Amino acid sequence: MSKQSSSALALAALGIVYGDIGTSPLYAFEQVFSNGDHSVPISQANILGVLSVFMWSLVMIVTIKYVFFIMRADNQGEGGIISLMALSLEKAKNNATSQKWILGLGLTGAAFFYGDGVITPAISVLSAVEGLELISPKLKDLVLPVSIAILCFLFWSQRKGTATIGLFFGPVMLLWFVVIGLLGIWNIAQQPGVLLAINPLYALEFLSSHGFLSFFALGAVVLCLTGAEALYADMGHFGRRPIRIMWIRLVFPALLLNYFGQGALLLHQPSALDNLFYLMAPAFLHTPMIILATLATVIASQAVISGVFSMTRQAIRLGFLPRLQILQTSADEIGQIYLPLINYLLAAAVIGVILIFQTSNALGSAYGIAVTGTMLITDFLAISVAIKVWNWQPWRAILGAVAFVIIDSVFFSANALKFIDGGWMPVLLSLMVLIVLTTWNRGRLIVEDFIRAQATPLSEFITTEVTEETPRIDGTAIYLSSDLNKTPIALRKTLHHFNVIHKQVIILAISYELVSHVADESRVTTTHCDKGFMKVQFRFGFMEQVNIADMLKAHWPETLAKNLSPTSYFGNRLVIIQEGNRGMLAWRKRLFRFMYRNAQHPTDYLNVPVADSMSVSTRVII
Repeated sequence: MSKQSSSALALAALGIVYGDIGTSPLYAFEQVFSNGDHSVPISQANILGVLSVFMWSLVMIVTIKYVFFIMRADNQGEGGIISLMALSLEKAKNNATSQKWILGLGLTGAAFFYGDGVITPAISVLSAVEGLELISPKLKDLVLPVSIAILCFLFWSQRKGTATIGLFFGPVMLLWFVVIGLLGIWNIAQQPGVLLAINPLYALEFLSSHGFLSFFALGAVVLCLTGAEALYADMGHFGRRPIRIMWIRLVFPALLLNYFGQGALLLHQPSALDNLFYLMAPAFLHTPMIILATLATVIASQAVISGVFSMTRQAIRLGFLPRLQILQTSADEIGQIYLPLINYLLAAAVIGVILIFQTSNALGSAYGIAVTGTMLITDFLAISVAIKVWNWQPWRAILGAVAFVIIDSVFFSANALKFIDGGWMPVLLSLMVLIVLTTWNRGRLIVEDFIRAQATPLSEFITTEVTEETPRIDGTAIYLSSDLNKTPIALRKTLHHFNVIHKQVIILAISYELVSHVADESRVTTTHCDKGFMKVQFRFGFMEQVNIADMLKAHWPETLAKNLSPTSYFGNRLVIIQEGNRGMLAWRKRLFRFMYRNAQHPTDYLNVPVADSMSVSTRVII
């Protein structure tokens, strides 16, 4: 990689990857000392102790765990908890027990990520817009309407894609980190004694001397780590090197300087706690800072929303969500996608959260459980990858991760205490997502078993049903199937209804591998059968876009007449009939039926030519 391209990627990574963790100074440090009944008293010892906890949390969790360890676990360059789960599952094919545990952890982590995706835009934008109160107390009533208006515009703009506005993300975040770093230096210069907090003994003394209160404080401290998962999740867009470069050279120093600057200001002026971040700057900079902070939080929200879109597509590819409309917003970047339904649901959830909690301090109590839950699950999946993929000895993998498991367990436990104060919200959202993921996967397996039981072997169909007397018509018929060894129901029905069959018949199956991308040499497998039949298997990674017409054009079997026309595509449209409680509870069957009826049809998500496709309805009892 050239120096110029590396710099460009690093700047782009700055805009996309670090928006979330980069805007944490807006609310994280302040939350420790304004945490309702569990607020830490303002004193020199407490400020130094909290600063030390902040610093060493960033060092241990973000720098050591994510930047230097977890980012080594890439699935063909892709990161994120779904990729980590897929990487673990790939190496546990022959162990059903391990697969269940890995699947359960991965799906729970993914559900937590969705909960985080709702809270992050709400708290980020609210914390920035609340700076309006500094300009005039009369503007306080505008905080909620302005925040909702900004978020509505943000979600509306998703259909345009990030290609255009993405050009501004890097420079804006570069300016943001430079400014917050300079503000930190300016405030530290007035209280240089705050630098003593670099000593980890201050963190240990704070945690040991405050008993249960320090436990509640950790629930607020974790806010400085929000966005750490994005370092890993967005690795596929930029690679690990640009992300590491920007963290070490700019983001980490800027965050530390700003947190230490906030501590210095609080030592000098305890009354600044009401709006700690903005009061770090001189009064004439308040309005520019509010504008810059709002832009930064919009970028942070964009990063999370894009992450939700990407994770949703991965879940669809792996069979844990129904097929939804996925629009590609860039001809060059496959990661730039737009899912209309997910966008609407996410927008409604974020606005609902803002109306329920109304302030960033109140949302701080809701924030943290989903983040720390994802971090903790990442630890366990990383141990599995170290043992199964990197071939580490189990004792070595467990010993290497035990410190991170302990730290993340403490953070998760501390945030669990906030359940009544608002932590119930991300837990509820995550539970709803988990129910949807598991219900769809279970229902899909039941349907596939039902169809498999009804289908006859393809070899038997060719031998007994297709005889010399069977009329053959010109053209090629392509039947979509999930099992190449079984006769597609649509094929059997068309033969019985019309008593004719095409001269060329292709049974086409699409499978998604537990990798992000499939190599071209492994893309297609063809098997010739008697009487003009052929089985074709296409393989795709869970990050790849599928276009059946293009794939067939590129990989058309040489032994078939390439231009034999017309070409017709046949698929099944299932009619789900609910009977009894066998297999799933009745309410989950109703949920599955609702999702199936609103899912995208295979001819749509496989990009089958509409004019050449036909669907055959089949009743399926579940």
